[in-house]
Amino acid sequence: MPELAPALLAAYIGLGLVVGFVAGLLGVGGGLIIVPVLIMLLHAQGLAAGMEPQLALGTSLASILFTSLSSVRAHHRHGAVEWPLVWRITPGILLGTLAGALFAAQMPALVLKVFFIAFLFYAAAQMWLDFKPAPHRALPGRIGTTLAGGVIGAVSSWVGIGGGTLSVPFMLWHNVTLHRAIATSAAIGFPIAIAGAVGYVLGGWNTAGLPPGSAGFVYLPALAGIVIGSVFTAPLGARTAHRLPVRPLKRIFALLLVTLALRMVWTFQN
Repeated sequence: MPELAPALLAAYIGLGLVVGFVAGLLGVGGGLIIVPVLIMLLHAQGLAAGMEPQLALGTSLASILFTSLSSVRAHHRHGAVEWPLVWRITPGILLGTLAGALFAAQMPALVLKVFFIAFLFYAAAQMWLDFKPAPHRALPGRIGTTLAGGVIGAVSSWVGIGGGTLSVPFMLWHNVTLHRAIATSAAIGFPIAIAGAVGYVLGGWNTAGLPPGSAGFVYLPALAGIVIGSVFTAPLGARTAHRLPVRPLKRIFALLLVTLALRMVWTFQN
């Protein structure tokens, strides 16, 4: 392990505390926070030079394996998950996410950073405007759903998220109510996490220059810290959400995403 492992572990737990609270508060995944912050931490410590985005993305997706389970269980208890849709879209999700992760593992770091920054601005705009597409049509058949799942999975693998930023608008557009779309999105996040984590582990296997404690492009010390931290604060965020107005909170989160995006742009000059 590197010399500064205790300090780094504390930073990763701190990141998990923030991510868990935000996820519980706003019902969004933490990947949009984990990835840029983890890239900055890795860069500051001189770890995985030139491969920070891949390591951050793989670690973020692996963390969703743990954090999504409690969310899915809670939504399932309330009978809000559209399980037939989950089973129908999962093949496309698995294929798209796995292929996307394997492809991203070979992409230049700069390309991944630019794509991620663009997605941060998109997610911030969606959050600020509280964008909810009007329902226009019924859900597509098996082929259409599989293709949609492939696109959602591929993009999610390039930004390290559970797909909610894409899958919720997709379902709203196809006449799924908001409550059920959010619940179903949480369930869809699990196969995204599985395929994404596997893809980044395989894509980074035997890659030289990764820090000790890496399993391919999944950094286990960061993963442990994020999971430990988020377990404690996610319930606190969920309780706080019932006491505060959601719209201003979403706008604050949007500003945070813009700040992270601009911070990543600034690092291009350094």
